[in-house]
Amino acid sequence: MSTTPTQMNCDIKNLDFADLGKKRIDWANQSMKVLQIIRKEFIKNQPLKGIRVSACLHVTAETANLAICMRDGGADVVLCASNPLSTQDDVSASLVRDHAIPVFAIKGEDSDTYYSHILAAIDHRPHITMDDGADLVSILHTKRQDVLDGVLGGTEETTTGVIRLRAMAKEGVLRYPIVAVNDADTKHLFDNRYGTGQSTIDGIIRATNFLLAGSKFVVAGYGWCGRGLASRARGAGAEVIITEVDPTKALEAVMDGFRVMAMTEAAKIGDIFCTVTGNKNVLGAQHFEVMKDGAIVANSGHFNVEIDIPALEKMASSKRATRNFVDEYSLRDGRKINLLGEGRLINLASAEGHPASVMDMSFADQALSVEYMVKNHKTLEKTVYKVPEELDKRVAKLKLESMGIKIDRLTPEQEEYLAGWSEGT
Repeated sequence: MSTTPTQMNCDIKNLDFADLGKKRIDWANQSMKVLQIIRKEFIKNQPLKGIRVSACLHVTAETANLAICMRDGGADVVLCASNPLSTQDDVSASLVRDHAIPVFAIKGEDSDTYYSHILAAIDHRPHITMDDGADLVSILHTKRQDVLDGVLGGTEETTTGVIRLRAMAKEGVLRYPIVAVNDADTKHLFDNRYGTGQSTIDGIIRATNFLLAGSKFVVAGYGWCGRGLASRARGAGAEVIITEVDPTKALEAVMDGFRVMAMTEAAKIGDIFCTVTGNKNVLGAQHFEVMKDGAIVANSGHFNVEIDIPALEKMASSKRATRNFVDEYSLRDGRKINLLGEGRLINLASAEGHPASVMDMSFADQALSVEYMVKNHKTLEKTVYKVPEELDKRVAKLKLESMGIKIDRLTPEQEEYLAGWSEGT
């Protein structure tokens, strides 16, 4: 374990990176106006005093500002990574040195280290868990049930994690209430669409320097992340093709002006493929067999299961790294397929993730949801809850105010009309 001058228990790459991390955290903070307002309230009211929080999130500059906000609200915070490739090592160093927040995260850590870091965060014996993908919650419920009795509640950041947690609740095995931050309108409508859309394009271009204009860009999945990615790819001049399993979403993609087809057909003509489905083996051997020579394959879903990498490994005669975050697989017929970021979420593997102004809303939802859970856990059942509407609306209102935008308000007459039924044509 790495140690600070004060012998803090943590595991980070290098404390010497802290100066750059501090600048990066400060830069992100400038665009996180809503979280700044909440932080000031937290400092004044101390709603999390005495609460231990274990957070398993992407360790980025934006996350750092959330952790600082929680700490300033009285919480005792420990942070670990929710993905082996998403950690910004300089940010980890600054959190440890400048803010005395223990971090267990190293960019590129292997699987064993990744899970040892989650276990280290669980050793904090949290009252509140903050998860992104539900790995921490899953391990708590399997390998560390001795800690469960002390947990009051939790939050979950992303679609993949919410799916896992709802499955746990349905089976009756979820042992404490969790707020699905991902389902807040101020999260999925903005973070998933605009954040994932822009940052995924950013990650693909940083990794490859590939010209999108004139290319055929295949997006697997037309949820909010897929919508955002497709929009940004089209804006860069690509011909965008959507693949879907949901007929309603496929129809929506058609109405939005995109080509829609089965992946077996898209695989034959695509230049770039990016999965954003939350499901496994969306791209598999049957697709690799027909892809063009030089095809680029990436994933922006949470886990590296959307691309069947073992199948690609089996089909390849050789593999080499040609650029940072680019592995070239040479197939036996001479074609080459380029896998980005080891199949992990490319927007954080090779880029910096969502812009801070978008994460401002998501992490405001996180902070307010933790406060809500601390206040209300005794009355909540052991299931998954949406972010309370009043919190969601408050975040939207604060965001507009931070942008200097004013909106209309209903008059008493309008409120009465909307609430009644007797006034007709």
